[in-house]
Amino acid sequence: MINKNERSEREVRVRFWLLRGLIVVAVVVLLAQLWQLQIVQGQRYQKQAEGNRLRLRFVPASRGIIYDRNGGLLTRNHPSFTVSVVPADLPDEGEDELILQLANWLQMAPSDIGERIQEGWLRAPYQPTIIKSNVPRDTAFIIQERQHQWPGVWVEIEPIREYPDGAHTAHQVGYVGRVPSERADEYTALGYDLNDLVGLTGIELTYEQALRGIKGSKIVEVNSMEREIRTVPDTEVQPRPGQNVYLTLDTELQRQIEQVLAQGIEDSGARSGVAVVMNVQTGEILASVSLPNYDNNLFSGGITVEDYQRLQENQERPLVNHAISGQYPPGSTIKIVFGPAALQEGVVRSNTHIFCAGTMSVPDKYTPGKFWTFYCWNPLGHHEVNFLTAISLSCDVYFYTVGGGAEGFPNPLGLAGLERYAGLFGLGDRTGISLPGESVGLVPNEAWKLAQPWNEQGEPWVTGDTYNMAIGQGFVLVTPLQLLNAAVAVANGGTLYKPQIVHHITDADGNISQPFRREIIRQIPIDEGNLALVRQGMREGVIWGTAHRVGLPQIEVAAKTGTAEYGIPDEKGTKPTHAWMVAFAPYEKPEIAAVVFLESGGGGSQNAGPVMRNVIATYYGYLGHLPSVPAPAATPLPEE
Repeated sequence: MINKNERSEREVRVRFWLLRGLIVVAVVVLLAQLWQLQIVQGQRYQKQAEGNRLRLRFVPASRGIIYDRNGGLLTRNHPSFTVSVVPADLPDEGEDELILQLANWLQMAPSDIGERIQEGWLRAPYQPTIIKSNVPRDTAFIIQERQHQWPGVWVEIEPIREYPDGAHTAHQVGYVGRVPSERADEYTALGYDLNDLVGLTGIELTYEQALRGIKGSKIVEVNSMEREIRTVPDTEVQPRPGQNVYLTLDTELQRQIEQVLAQGIEDSGARSGVAVVMNVQTGEILASVSLPNYDNNLFSGGITVEDYQRLQENQERPLVNHAISGQYPPGSTIKIVFGPAALQEGVVRSNTHIFCAGTMSVPDKYTPGKFWTFYCWNPLGHHEVNFLTAISLSCDVYFYTVGGGAEGFPNPLGLAGLERYAGLFGLGDRTGISLPGESVGLVPNEAWKLAQPWNEQGEPWVTGDTYNMAIGQGFVLVTPLQLLNAAVAVANGGTLYKPQIVHHITDADGNISQPFRREIIRQIPIDEGNLALVRQGMREGVIWGTAHRVGLPQIEVAAKTGTAEYGIPDEKGTKPTHAWMVAFAPYEKPEIAAVVFLESGGGGSQNAGPVMRNVIATYYGYLGHLPSVPAPAATPLPEE
């Protein structure tokens, strides 16, 4: 029989072995867990630990500089302060108070900051999300001093774009801004961060890939407050600066022509205006002015809502480059296109005479006994007109006849001929200039007319449509640059160039990576002799015709006027008009060509003529040596 002492001793031994067994099991479990952590999943946890203290930081590349043809600065990278937030590093408690304090210092609505932080969470929680750029220096320092209290808040120096020439070249240079949200996927696929600055208009946009450069990177170690402690050795990749773009523009010429055009707009009461000068042998744009313009510095660091609304609500559309985007009826300037076409097709010869009585009556083929009357700009008529006088006096009846036919001229150019030659001279198609937003213009035909919503009755193309098209009225539309390019082709003997706004590109060390090359669109199939007759007619237009206001004593200029009706007639039946002029100089050996356009500017002779005179005088350095108006002629000269 087991006594009480033996039973107690036995129970102690059992409990001891049970405890010992439990300890062994616990040790085995612990060792297994250590094996799992250290051996099986060791690399994973090591990477996580490294990730908690290591950060990949990108180093922005310096954006390339844009210069004018003489090396004048058109852009500059100016350091500024940017306040950003890393959403994942914000404190779990006190975030709302932090946002309120940030909003107070940055003068922003707390809701706006909250929205940006939320966007950052969704996009890249461990990367900085910009809250505000171009922060004042004192404010940036105050926030930086509080960074130890505000984990996740960063103050960084970021270059912003400055435009020393401002509004003078804004339409050509453009401006930069953050990646547009609607194109986020496109830019991300190209390696951009959504906080990056990218070109949004002008050369900044079209040459974005050359200007942007290549970012650098580094891996840094951070502390618990997300402050950088050190850069991990051998992880730095240096950024590569962007390339530099040299434009064909001469900014001094640009400023002077802007003044000339502004005076012309004021004198004529025009709504807006364009003046462009091009080298006729290369297609280089030497000056291109569209007024009103805007200051692209407004967009540096983010434009205010008030400033943007003011620009958007301006009826003269200062944000639009009217030289390439505006589409207008060309009026009689189109005769420099259809004139040589008529000669080339044998519709007329240089000595072919057409009588102009001031009007032209055409029977309505659908209504017997009914006639349509078409008017020359000169109600008294030009009487007997040959080709040269038709150009120099801008006779509409002559071009009605060669375009749409008349008694004795059964084989005119017709719609097909007008359409073909307009296309050969580049009308109805983009010129291809390296600027965004270029319009295509309009060279109409019957299919186009039948497809228009306003033509509900399905009215076909009629002879009257052809007559109007032949004098640059009706449906035809051009941009000022298209018309200038056609004039350049007339001046140089038939070569249609692609207009060039960029001369060359260099790398950061000044080595040319893209030299200037002339680009020929086509050689227009018109005999040189026929183009020479047009040039002669344009020269006579300056000597004694409608372009006489362009005459300069120091240089021989050839020019063609245009007055284009548009819009709704007034109570007297008179429509408002645009004023046009194209010209080239010198006459014998053309060097430059220019176009002047005044929207709602009245007559081409009276209002565009003096502006063109001053544009050419400016180019040749004669402007300061000219009388304010040409000396009066002994006999009155025609005014279109």
